Amino acid sequence: MDEQLHSPARRLIELRIAHAELDGRIDALIGASTLRVIDIGGAGIAVPPVDELTLRRLKKQRLALRDEIARLERASDPDEPA
Repeated sequence: MDEQLHSPARRLIELRIAHAELDGRIDALIGASTLRVIDIGGAGIAVPPVDELTLRRLKKQRLALRDEIARLERASDPDEPA
């Protein structure tokens, strides 16, 4: 049982889930990144765009997850005979 909790296949699933969650967060931030003006009681209030540093950090995390997923997939695939 304990082996299944720490198996490479389980780790791969966890990484794919984390990657999908980051994709969703990044998509939501990009969708909210345009400058908007909200009308409140006749006064327009500008909502600033998303912090670009935060967006870059999330993309870097996503790339690291993608690299780790690729590494685990390569390690789990048997070598093809020559």
